[in-house]
Amino acid sequence: MKRILTTCLATAILFSAKAQESDKALARVRYTLTHVTDTTQRDKPKVENMLLVTGKNASVFTSYDKLNQAQNMQKQIQEQMKNQIGNGNVKIEVKSETKVPLTQEDYFFFANEHKMITKERIFNNYLVEEPAATIDWKILKDTMSFSGVACQKATAHFKGRIWIAWFATEIPFQSGPWKLNGLPGLIIEAYDDKKEVKFEFAGIENVKEANATDNADGEVKIAAPSGGVSSVKIMGMDISTSYLGPEIKLPANAIKTTRKELDKLKAARDKDPQGFMQAQMAANGMQGAFKNNQPPRPSGTNAAKAEINNPIEIEDKK
Repeated sequence: MKRILTTCLATAILFSAKAQESDKALARVRYTLTHVTDTTQRDKPKVENMLLVTGKNASVFTSYDKLNQAQNMQKQIQEQMKNQIGNGNVKIEVKSETKVPLTQEDYFFFANEHKMITKERIFNNYLVEEPAATIDWKILKDTMSFSGVACQKATAHFKGRIWIAWFATEIPFQSGPWKLNGLPGLIIEAYDDKKEVKFEFAGIENVKEANATDNADGEVKIAAPSGGVSSVKIMGMDISTSYLGPEIKLPANAIKTTRKELDKLKAARDKDPQGFMQAQMAANGMQGAFKNNQPPRPSGTNAAKAEINNPIEIEDKK
């Protein structure tokens, strides 16, 4: 365990915020993701609310349900810390009402630089950068309206699936849900030809700076007894709601790594969650004991396939 963590952390470097310019958030697009993750249970697809925040150059695609979960966690932590002010041994217990596993990956797309940066949190935030895929879209003459938004049809073979996308030429953003991008207009709705993965349009709104909230990197603000507000950093928990803010930006102090090294970290976590968390806490200078109340994750190829045998990305048969 320690050797794997040491290797991963040694090869990772802190990602400089200056390496990628932030972009002003202009619109938020909501989608409903319906995904048949298990082909033996097609009548029980995973359903999740998703969010695309887009600007002129950059966009980020994330789970809207995860953001709501983060806000609920913040409220729980704030209330518990407020009730324990002055107590030298603060105890925090966070309960999640979400039973369905939520999408943990966030996808940052930078159109001008043609980059795709995937963010995942495994105690710390990790970033995996790769060139954005060039999707060979075939634009058709078919048109359709989604909630009053006029769209045109396009099709493409991408990541093992044949995708049908409806894009709005009047909304000049090149982004879309998940890794779908590169059309001359915002992708409003998309699905594969088997309807196993569907991103259905659920609404769009302009970003209003006055009403924007920005919880940078998951800091919890607590009212101090003497007045004023203090910020508390919660390590190891993803409670950031910064995507609801006025900017699209990569998380500060994230660790840039490779897909291979990140997979090693995941394997170590899945094999021994409690030992993994204990090692991560020690590596971040945190003292104390971590108790895992969750059942161990299934390990091995067969167990993984039983959990999800139909991922969004399918390896093309050669």
